[in-house]
Amino acid sequence: MTPQAESILEVFRSTGAYLSGHFRLTSGLHSPAYLQCALVLQDPRHAATLGGLLAEALRGLAPESAGLVVSPALGGLIIGYEVARSLGARFIFTERDSSARMTLRRGFTVAPGEPAFVVEDVITTGGSTRDVVDVLRAAGARPLAAGSIVDRSGGRADAGVPRVALVTLEVPSYDPAACPLCAQGIPAVKPGSRPA
Repeated sequence: MTPQAESILEVFRSTGAYLSGHFRLTSGLHSPAYLQCALVLQDPRHAATLGGLLAEALRGLAPESAGLVVSPALGGLIIGYEVARSLGARFIFTERDSSARMTLRRGFTVAPGEPAFVVEDVITTGGSTRDVVDVLRAAGARPLAAGSIVDRSGGRADAGVPRVALVTLEVPSYDPAACPLCAQGIPAVKPGSRPA
């Protein structure tokens, strides 16, 4: 792990944002660890620093600049905004509708061919990021790359575009039917933004 990644993880630890227990993730998977980015990003200094680092990483990954940053609500909002601010780009977000389908709402639009970066706080499977990429493509934009503060997949998550993370971890996650924590009778909690 790089010194920068170690330093970022230390911020998670010092703010109480690196949790241990039995968690039900947004993806539906279970895990013994949870990274609660909201606890880190509640401090504007951490948010600005991480946004600047992620903006720099995205610049280095993409073949061209993007004047638009798009994040899935709710977890990606603060870091997406900070990345956009650092890039001098416009920021919008997607939301899930009543059928759980990701969509642009609130009057947000994209221009045909508009280059965009997709930014998320934590990636586990890449599903939410991929959903945003699909929404942008369907609306005519060109998603160039995706970025996150943390990648829990060990680099395996597929977002449908080139992707970068400030910290890449190998954090176990389990299908609920095969979860060893469930087998031990330990109740799972859902600490994220979406209800179980």
